[in-house]
Amino acid sequence: MAKFLIHRLYISVLVAVTVSVIAFGLLRLSGDLAAELAGEDATPEEIAVIATQYGLDKPLYVQYFNWAGNALTGDLGRSLFTNEPVTEMIFDRIGVTIKLAFFSIVIALIISIPLGVLASVYPNTWIDRTSLGLAVFGQAIPNFFFALLLILLFGVKLRWFPISGNDTFAHFIMPTMTLGIGVMPQFMRLTRTGMLDVLGSDFIRTARAKGLSPLKVLFKHALRNAILPIVSLMAVVLGFLLGGTVIIESIFALNGVGFLAFESILRQDFPVVQSIVFILSLSYILLTLSSDLINAQLDPRIRLG
Repeated sequence: MAKFLIHRLYISVLVAVTVSVIAFGLLRLSGDLAAELAGEDATPEEIAVIATQYGLDKPLYVQYFNWAGNALTGDLGRSLFTNEPVTEMIFDRIGVTIKLAFFSIVIALIISIPLGVLASVYPNTWIDRTSLGLAVFGQAIPNFFFALLLILLFGVKLRWFPISGNDTFAHFIMPTMTLGIGVMPQFMRLTRTGMLDVLGSDFIRTARAKGLSPLKVLFKHALRNAILPIVSLMAVVLGFLLGGTVIIESIFALNGVGFLAFESILRQDFPVVQSIVFILSLSYILLTLSSDLINAQLDPRIRLG
């Protein structure tokens, strides 16, 4: 297990360094940052002053190592718009985004796993076709359109849930339903496929031959083995949700990191955008590493391979 852990940590560190270089470089490829910060009517002298002030006159590799060194100490610079520390701005809002992503995953799993199990137990029946139809619906409908439908029905007509803000749990119900339905098809299809494979295995036939109850065979033996790919997918989807909530946070006026990224792009607040990209990418790497370790713990064949 120690060798497996070291190998995965080594790969994660390499990916994190690569991501930091990309996050740093993409903003530099967008143009002359000093000129954009100075404004359209700035003179060359004013642009030169801005470049010196923010260290943009130094070679790129020097700028990168300065930024990376500060980032390792938790210093991500200051916002060009509000002059607040970027670290504080992100961590003040990241809780909202984490709640949104976590609740969305829970909603997706609550819907998809039972549907996937039922579809595998009754293949090629109306139950299977209905489950697949719901999966197709969840994948086909755009998130923003589904969010507007929920707002019109449950927010405006029925007035069951608030349509904006993030003060109470009720504020998260419609946003999490929107994102949860969007990622549900992936879990449902993977559960169905995994269960169909496992249910046809020799050890399942042996368990049935021993006289074990159908529910025990289904949940203790079959689902336990079919659930391994779900753990990996959860990490991928959770990382996607952390970085892909910009539209939903904007529609429901949730004060999270996604909406902060949107505001920062409009303001050309480059230190904030760069730091958000890096932190969300780093969280994605850590989630993937965690899923690898959990899978290795559940299935020894993975860490021995």
